[in-house]
Amino acid sequence: MADSSTSSTSQSNSKKMQPFHFRAKFKNQNIQLIANLRNLHQHTIKLSIKNLQRKQSNNTQEKMAARNQTKDLKCATHLLSDKFRNMTEEKKAIVRDLGFGGLMHIPPLRVHHQLLRELANNFKLWENRLEIGYGSFKITPRKIGHALGINATGDLFPQKVQYKKLSEDDKIIFRRFQGKTLKSFTDEMMDIGVGNEEECLMFKRIFILYI
Repeated sequence: MADSSTSSTSQSNSKKMQPFHFRAKFKNQNIQLIANLRNLHQHTIKLSIKNLQRKQSNNTQEKMAARNQTKDLKCATHLLSDKFRNMTEEKKAIVRDLGFGGLMHIPPLRVHHQLLRELANNFKLWENRLEIGYGSFKITPRKIGHALGINATGDLFPQKVQYKKLSEDDKIIFRRFQGKTLKSFTDEMMDIGVGNEEECLMFKRIFILYI
């Protein structure tokens, strides 16, 4: 009888403990779910912050690119006019043969830097498009030619050059001009002689890079 009573009591206690066990298990699952949701929420916030930082970085880079574009802006065609005035007739003949003789007739101008800055800020370099208050229009060689009063039709360089496809000799020439500044091109263009075929060829290369 004692054993039967003890067994009955044990079963009764087990039945009483079982709901508590389920409640504890359910509570633990809820806690884990909440923890997972919190981690997911934190991860989402981190991704949002990273995306925002990336956008801000891209905007900053675009603004810096625009600022760098305007820092070195100069439009003083009298400098180009001076170069042609001091250039020898032999060099002028080479320039005409290259198809750039029209540059000799550009009027000497001095454009105010404020105007240049406004033009640069509204010019979309990757689209060759100028945005103004009345809309936007694409800048083409023909329009530049009309504005300056010179012949600017046709593509003087229809074939685009890819460095990987250059010969070893051409790569040597390419590397020779790498890192050159406008001033160094200008000085070399004016100082180089054109007494032989090799010098004439080098003058052509320098002049094309200069303009």
